[in-house]
Amino acid sequence: MEALKQGADTLFILLGGIMVLAMHAGFAFLELGTVRKKNQVNALVKILVDFSVSTVMYFVIGYSVAYGTTFFVGAEQLAAKNGYELVKFFFLLTFAAAIPAIISGGIAERAKFWPQLIATAVIVGFVYPFFEGIAWNQHFGVQAWIKAFTGDEFHDFAGSVVVHAVGGWIALPAVVLLGARYNRYRKDGQVSAHPPSSIPFLALGAWILIVGWFGFNVMSAQTLDKISGLVAVNSLMAMAGGTITALLMGKNDPGFVHNGPLAGLVAVCAGSDLMHPLGALLVGCIAGALFVVMFTLTQNKWKIDDVLGVWPLHGLCGTWGGIAAGIFGSKSLGGLGGVNLTAQLMGTAMGVAWALLGGLVVYGTLKWTMGIKMSADEEYEGADLTVHKISATPDREVSW
Repeated sequence: MEALKQGADTLFILLGGIMVLAMHAGFAFLELGTVRKKNQVNALVKILVDFSVSTVMYFVIGYSVAYGTTFFVGAEQLAAKNGYELVKFFFLLTFAAAIPAIISGGIAERAKFWPQLIATAVIVGFVYPFFEGIAWNQHFGVQAWIKAFTGDEFHDFAGSVVVHAVGGWIALPAVVLLGARYNRYRKDGQVSAHPPSSIPFLALGAWILIVGWFGFNVMSAQTLDKISGLVAVNSLMAMAGGTITALLMGKNDPGFVHNGPLAGLVAVCAGSDLMHPLGALLVGCIAGALFVVMFTLTQNKWKIDDVLGVWPLHGLCGTWGGIAAGIFGSKSLGGLGGVNLTAQLMGTAMGVAWALLGGLVVYGTLKWTMGIKMSADEEYEGADLTVHKISATPDREVSW
């Protein structure tokens, strides 16, 4: 029976890893559909290469930073208990690799290719797993201290704060330090529109992310005996709430409609194992509204050129999710309890502060040493031709 359980758990978390791996195709197509046509190839290449760099860095350094586990032992030891620890690494790697995928959308269309890969290596190797270890592996006694102070630990079941808020808040200083795309904000105060290149690809990316998210959330249980149907239904309700609110507040704009469900899913991650489905619906509705309002403010009023709106979507909705777990996870609002608002505020604030610091240090250092922004001519030509020497749909084919 023990061998059967080990095998079932290994398969369970492997399937979760595969589902979250598929989400990276969603990140790729969401960015591809949102950027201009001359940057589509770059969007696809970045996500794949970032994932590969993340894999190596998390295997060599990051996983050890977060969980104290090293893979520099014999294969016989690694394969013990059906290799569960290896498959767990695979699953959690897909979370870690989401950080550069999130950042990629914010800095799209004008960031240099190679400096971003260096940033990916540092972020996934140290910045992200440092806080991951605090939140999910009791590092430095922080969780014990929060529990002693508030009565409960900081709760983040599937990463509203650990993954999404951290990714979004790292992206904010990256976007600000990088600066806007050339001619995006004119001297006369006008905002130059850069419409999405492909709504169908944008929608495809959103749908892939939505489907994969049920692996992201439900399989965060990590073992089969801890699986919860409540997580699945809460994810579904938050997705629906985010979609409907974004539809209404975004005035039927397809970009808002397809990012609305993602906002809801980001927000519900933290408390998806605790909330009542109606609470999850409300959390998703608030997240959808938050995204529409803050995306509009950042783009048009504050003139922060966050191309995919990753700070509102992941940073702010992830922050809301961490706080919401302390509200709607309470028994007084139909939740399971075991969580409180003070603990959630403390843990969420720590995650945001660490992400801001990490983003400033990593991207500030790169900006002042090797530069992070393409030249005006390179940006005008497009990253596809200047970086990869080919466009998504070449106008001319070479004939022999």
